[in-house]
Amino acid sequence: MTTNFGLLVSAAAKWEAMAGELQKVESRYGETVQTITMGDNWSGVSAGVALTKFTATRYEYSAAQSQAKALASLLRGAHEQFTDLKAKLESARDDAVAAGMTVSGEGRVAFDHARLTPAERSAYQHDPDGQATVRTAVEAWQQHIDDRVKAVAEADTHVKDALEAAVVDSNRDALGRGADETLTGFNNYAEGDLAKAKKHEPADIKTHPDAFTVTGPDIGWTTSGLKYGKEGSFKGYADLFHVSGKGEDHFGGLKLSGVEDIYGGARVTGNYGLTDKGAGAKAEASTGLRFLQEGRAEYGAHSGYARLEAFAGAEASSTAQAGENEVAIGAKRFAGGKITAAGGVESGGLGVGLTGEGWVGKGTEWSYGWKRDAGTGAWKFGAAAGAAAPYGGKLGLEITVDPGKIRKTAADVAHEIGSWFD
Repeated sequence: MTTNFGLLVSAAAKWEAMAGELQKVESRYGETVQTITMGDNWSGVSAGVALTKFTATRYEYSAAQSQAKALASLLRGAHEQFTDLKAKLESARDDAVAAGMTVSGEGRVAFDHARLTPAERSAYQHDPDGQATVRTAVEAWQQHIDDRVKAVAEADTHVKDALEAAVVDSNRDALGRGADETLTGFNNYAEGDLAKAKKHEPADIKTHPDAFTVTGPDIGWTTSGLKYGKEGSFKGYADLFHVSGKGEDHFGGLKLSGVEDIYGGARVTGNYGLTDKGAGAKAEASTGLRFLQEGRAEYGAHSGYARLEAFAGAEASSTAQAGENEVAIGAKRFAGGKITAAGGVESGGLGVGLTGEGWVGKGTEWSYGWKRDAGTGAWKFGAAAGAAAPYGGKLGLEITVDPGKIRKTAADVAHEIGSWFD
């Protein structure tokens, strides 16, 4: 009630003036710095890189103007809205007072007994029905005042959200779609209409409700025999602890995701049998500490990943699998410590991944096989081999072929070429 809303108009004028000054700087930059890359005196890779970077800088000067103008518009809209809501709140208070109520500075409504004559006060004290009517009236006026106050609070929150959203880069022109070369620059598409502005959702990693879990200690054993069309299996575990977390975020068309997993304990697992999909047997036992951290980036048909793992303990396994969607053979035995670094890229349905490990201990490992994902139809071919006594390591290679993505990429390329001719 005591805030000088005129300051919002003054601030808006300064933001508009700032946009004008930024326009001057943009013009000077374009006429002096950016033109260096546009003549015949400079050529080659460095000139091309400079042209891209200088164009991006000028883009930011332009985006800064758009952002400043949007902020000015939002502040003017806030002034108009707050002034109107304040007037409505003052009117509600005046109406309550005219109806025989008092309204405190904190907005609390009460019946104004001071207006009653001694005779009216005596009659009021001996009139239960009249007192009930007054209580009802007080409650109604209180709700009316509260609703007006609530409207101001909601408008205040809306203005705050709109201002926060306006200063976050929307990245519509980033990632190859325009001249924007930074994901955290000025917002060229800042919304200046307060009625259209929406709350900004922070770009922090968004995790699922079950994205971070902690379990253990725990111990157990499960087994299942051979059944028609199903393999038999067994699993035993003695977990000291298991901590896992995951999250993902989106920046325009770019998707970032990550996984982290830390485990300590001992496990024994296996499956065996003959089904309509093939025959196989696999057994694995391990005890010790494991750590895994992986990050992945995806943009359309392109993706890449990097993974870091560490292990200290002992492990052994043996695999023999043959079926319509998978063939795999391998064996492993190791005791000691190892560090794994892996990474890979995929584009248009074709991918390659490399794995490198450093071992301190004693053991050997080898594996070979291919597998088809029944859901996506993608094929994965992989091979790895390693040894240590006591120092050594392992190297691995994985190739991915996704026919569905390859067909889509080919169709997109054909469409793009067709649009060029059009």
